[in-house]
Amino acid sequence: MSQMLLGIAPEWMPTLDNFVAGRNVELLAALRQAAAGAVEVRAVYLWGDKGSGKSHLLQAMAAQATGQDAKYAERAVPDAAGVVAVDDVEVLDEAAQIALFELYNRMREQGGLLLVSGTQAPTHLSLRDDLRTRLGWGLVYQVHALSDEEKAEALRQHAGARGFELPHEVTQYLLRHGRRDLPSLLQVLDALDEHCLRLKRLATVPLLKEVMAGQA
Repeated sequence: MSQMLLGIAPEWMPTLDNFVAGRNVELLAALRQAAAGAVEVRAVYLWGDKGSGKSHLLQAMAAQATGQDAKYAERAVPDAAGVVAVDDVEVLDEAAQIALFELYNRMREQGGLLLVSGTQAPTHLSLRDDLRTRLGWGLVYQVHALSDEEKAEALRQHAGARGFELPHEVTQYLLRHGRRDLPSLLQVLDALDEHCLRLKRLATVPLLKEVMAGQA
């Protein structure tokens, strides 16, 4: 109730700890090892459907890279060293693909960690042949989308991080009538939280319907 009285929602940030692994347990363990420097990894390529959690993982890896230069970029290649995460590689133009190819080679020689995501496995990407080959050299993991039960757990964790209780019936209504991808579901949940704060009321299905109607 303190959150409702104060009207303050804690900032939520993607981390490896708040990523619901589902069928991605091996991938999550590999990223933890890479982040801790426990394994010699220079490049990681993640692929999967939109909303499967690729962006969450890339942002988490960049955010926790304390003490070194770290950058996350969506549809672009940042000029950085240390830890670099490049999202949506398949939309990069020719110049950006060349920049990513050069960054990969530089990190391979000088050190650092490059994380890249796309919607397809490396061999199926419509990119320069040399870049596509490089992306397949490092660790390659498919990010599997969550089941409805796992999405429900992710929603509960997200609500808990923001400091409000998410009733079971609200979760189930959102899963039945909301969009299927997790980022969209979380966006609705954030809007519901803000709506409840304004009204100083607990989350209910009628309030969720109001939020969803406003976003339609």
